[in-house]
Formats: sequence, C-alpha cells, structure tokens
Amino acid sequence: MSHASQPCVLITGAGGAAAVTLITSLAPSYRVIAGDIDPLAAGLYLVPAAQRVLLPLGDDPAFADVLLEVARRCHADLVIPTVDVELPVVAAKVGDFERAGVAVLVESSQTLERCQDKLTLVGLCQGSVRVPRTVLLERTTSVDELERLGLPFIVKPRLGAGGRGFAVISSSEDLHGVPRDGTMLAQEHLPGEEFSIDVLARPDGHVVAAVPRRRDKVDSGIAVAGRTVRDPELEDFGRSVARLIGATGVVNVQARRAVDGTPALLEVNARFPGTMALTQAAGVDMPVLAARAALGHPLPDHLDFEEVAVVRHLADVTVPLAEYTTVRDGRTHPGLDA
Repeated sequence: MSHASQPCVLITGAGGAAAVTLITSLAPSYRVIAGDIDPLAAGLYLVPAAQRVLLPLGDDPAFADVLLEVARRCHADLVIPTVDVELPVVAAKVGDFERAGVAVLVESSQTLERCQDKLTLVGLCQGSVRVPRTVLLERTTSVDELERLGLPFIVKPRLGAGGRGFAVISSSEDLHGVPRDGTMLAQEHLPGEEFSIDVLARPDGHVVAAVPRRRDKVDSGIAVAGRTVRDPELEDFGRSVARLIGATGVVNVQARRAVDGTPALLEVNARFPGTMALTQAAGVDMPVLAARAALGHPLPDHLDFEEVAVVRHLADVTVPLAEYTTVRDGRTHPGLDA
C-alpha cells in the first residue's frame, strides 16, 4: 500500500516503552508513523512532524475505524497496536484492515481472550506446564479450598493487567474487603525468581525464539536492570505457553519459580513488552523480525541468543521550542492531522 520507497508502519501508543522501542528499531528500514492520544507523548518526537498522528482513546468505539482511516491516509503497509485496551478492538477488525491492503501485527481475538482471562489461561495450560494452584473467589468458596493454597497466598483480578488489585494474603483477616463475586482469583504464592520470557512466533504459529529475561531491579513495576538467561527449561516453558495460546507474533510469558524450583505461570502479555531492548541486545531483534513476518517475509525455524545484562535510564528528546509550545497548547501543527 505504501507509495514510498520504504514500507510504512503505523505504531500506536507512542508514549509507551514498547512503542518507543518499536519506533527506534523500525525507523532505519521503514517509514514510521507514530500515533498517540497525548500530543506530548515522547515517541511522537522520535519521528518527523509529518509522521505524527493523534488518535482517540483505545476504548473509544470508533478507535479501530479511525485507526484504519489513518492507515489509509498515511499509506501504511502495517499497523502495530501496543496498548492493551486497543488490542481486542483492533483484532476484531483485522479483516477490514486486510481488505484495505493493510497488515496488522496483533494476536487473534481468541488468543487475546485466553490471555486476558487468567482463569481460562490456567485451565488451558494446566497439564502442559506448571501453573499455580488456583481458586476462583466466590461466595461459595470454602475455607478448605483456600487452605490448600498454603499461606501466604496471593489474590489478583481474574481480568486485567498492570498488577492492579494484587495482594499477598497472610491471614484470613487480609481477605476482608476482597470481592467474592467471581472477579478475583486466589493463587498459590510463588516465592522464587521472576522471569519474563519474550517469545517470537511466525504467522503459522511456529515458535522461532524464546528469550528468558530475569528482572533484577524493578522500579514502579518496570524492570530497570536485568539479564537474559540461557535456561532450556525456561525456554521450553515459554515456547509451550506460546503454542498453547496460539501465538502468531510477539508475546511475553511471565513466570516465577515455585517452592520446588520449577517455573510456574504468572500471566501472558499478548503484545510487545516494554523491555524488549534487552532481547534485541541478546541477538534476537523481535520488532524487526515480527514486522518482516507480518509483511510476508520468511523467518527461520530457530534463532538463538546470548546472555547479556542491561540497566535502563531515561532519555531526553530535544525539540524546537515553537513546536513544543504549539503542541502543548493544543494547537494543531503539520503532521498531527495530516
């Protein structure tokens, strides 16, 4: 669809770490359009002004239609949504994008549903990989069921992401105020090291790479120091979960070691993670590879990686004052509505 010499990729959520990584990774080889609801999103300023677009909220009923119109207007060949709330609405309209000649790098609606509902995810993976003992908190949930989890155990929402509603339960008193309406899960506490496993699958579902990352330092929920780990058990774990959920792009499998040392499933983020740069440094450039695959280029059957470590820091993007002031004050400038 692109009218330029370079293929064109439209990336949403430009203010997030995942989008920033995608923008910087793809910009050398693609014409990148950066989109966000916030005109001061940092990722917008990583591309020229003519390649910035403002988008509605991801849960706006018109979001997918607006995104498709922007893709048409920008002559985009590929759209990559990066915000959780956008994923299901875009996945539901993939056919519309494809009929317009635009590829979309998003997991299927079925895969997204499997990952969003943590009880469904546990049931799907149980018997194939280690999952924590899990109880759905309802009015009829017995004390015996909870006692079988051991103390402490954890509670978390059945749906959603971002750690909201998570709590460690050390006694029955800690359960006061926790809803028992089927919206919360109680799970076995996993005390060991936590890992994020970045998994790249081809559109045909074949898993090309699984790169475990250990979170060594976390600040406000974001890993700011960590390393990749060559561990066949963790790699096989990530590959197995990706196959079970039906992954066809990049997903992030989160695991923690149980008391016996075996990895057990925490959850799956069916999108690019914000700390993808470490996996790239280890030799598997998942943003570039996934974009190529989505545009019809072949990927190998297997890619290996190296053990590397990284520490993260904030970076500044310097922009002309007039440009910044125009956007900050809500006045349109070339590119944002082009």
